[in-house]
Amino acid sequence: MRHLVTLDDLSNYEIEQIFRLAAGMQSQLDTWAGICRSKLLATLFYEPSTRTRLSFESAMERLNGGTLGFADPGATSTTKGETLADTARMVTNYADIIVVRHNLAGSARVMAKYANIPVINGGDGSHTHPTQALTDLYTIIRRKEKVEGLSVGICGDLRYGRAAHSFALSVARFGGKLVHIAPEGLQMPPWVLTRLDQIHGQKPIEVETFQEVIDTLDVIYVNRLQEERLPPTVDIQEVRGSYLLNSAVMKNAKPDSMIMHPLPRVNELSYELDDDPRAAYFEQSANAVPIRMALISSLMGLEQLILTQPPQRVISKSVDQCQNTNCITNHETYLDLERETFNGTAKVNVCAYCGTLDE
Repeated sequence: MRHLVTLDDLSNYEIEQIFRLAAGMQSQLDTWAGICRSKLLATLFYEPSTRTRLSFESAMERLNGGTLGFADPGATSTTKGETLADTARMVTNYADIIVVRHNLAGSARVMAKYANIPVINGGDGSHTHPTQALTDLYTIIRRKEKVEGLSVGICGDLRYGRAAHSFALSVARFGGKLVHIAPEGLQMPPWVLTRLDQIHGQKPIEVETFQEVIDTLDVIYVNRLQEERLPPTVDIQEVRGSYLLNSAVMKNAKPDSMIMHPLPRVNELSYELDDDPRAAYFEQSANAVPIRMALISSLMGLEQLILTQPPQRVISKSVDQCQNTNCITNHETYLDLERETFNGTAKVNVCAYCGTLDE
């Protein structure tokens, strides 16, 4: 049984197969309609969502499957103290596959550990969002035919934006050249930079404004300020509106560049760009449906892919509590503390749940 907790759960070859399947589903939906008949997708959303939840439900319905779940954890047994482990065991009896979104980093890994059916991470705190990254890569390839060699600028709240984390790691895996554009205090977190360096051999260019690099970028990926995740030490009023991509900035961009955004947008991406032919963010949102159709079908074994072995993760017990207060292990204390070790130019240990570097 396979899960998708992070993109490390898939090899590059498997990702490419999912893209080919998604393209086929997108162009010839009737060929695949019906393969999930009598199957149920459980959508467990402990955090608000529009695109992720609806696109998963749309994907399952288009495959003639059904959905059940919740979007308000306050109306569930969570309020009575039910743990993620017990929720996973319980939902296993009611559905065939789970997608979970949760405010705590590492929560999807817990769900996968205790469920007896495939689990998909729909976003875990400020950690990762792997299905968004798959959608993003697919969108680039549909327009540019490849990722390798492209200059990819990721802008905005890179510290707390889980979509930015997964996207950066996925671009590096497929040979894109990263440029990080973030205001002071919102730069990419150390755990992402360490993985980029040690696993992918890439040290992104880091700047604070679009203007410094806009003319060099093939892909411009904008992220909103993650206000709901900012610590109290951050002055929200000071950083809100500290970056904006608009027509004036895009005048200096390449004519064949593309603008992306995982959405929702707030005040970092101007509406005046919606009619710009370089805008790809609504196309990006639409592509989430065939990607999630292909992923559901593949993880359930309903569409036979040639499976390859993803990179091995070396997991061991840990005696040290994770330093990330948003890590699931600091909230559900029955969990075993575990670390992941990976080798690059140096041996690096991280929390196996949330990726935080050992101190």
